[in-house]
Parts: sequence; C-alpha cells; structure tokens
Amino acid sequence: MELIKLYVAGLVILIVAIVANFLAEQLGLKTWYAFLEGMGNGQSLSLKDGLWLFVFYPLTLGGSALLGHFIWKSLF
Repeated sequence: MELIKLYVAGLVILIVAIVANFLAEQLGLKTWYAFLEGMGNGQSLSLKDGLWLFVFYPLTLGGSALLGHFIWKSLF
C-alpha cells in the first residue's frame, strides 16, 4: 500500500509540475531547463525569475505533495 501511496503522490507532483512549467513559460518566467541552459551561456537571473525558481516553484511542488497526501487519505 505504501508504494501505491508514493505513486499517487508522485503523479500529483508530476501533473502540477507540468502545469506550473507551462504557466511559467506563458508568463515569461524562466523554467529550470532555461535557467540551467542560461548558466552555461553566462546569463543572469532576474529577481522575478529567482523568486519563482527558488521560492514559489518549490512551494508549489510542496503543496502538490500535500495535495497528493490528501487525495490518498480521501481514497483510502
């Protein structure tokens, strides 16, 4: 059962991450892929991109883990 719980949480995190990356791209924010690609080219990181990548994106993913936990609790 524990493995299924991890799978459900992982699915929720994956879906939220895909949506968050899509929305970030639409809003003109850097994604992790663009950030890492830009590091090799010497590009700097703006304040809004830094806040997104290091504060709000991790909070979003952490919240999705919590959501996965609540979904699991409601199913079983």
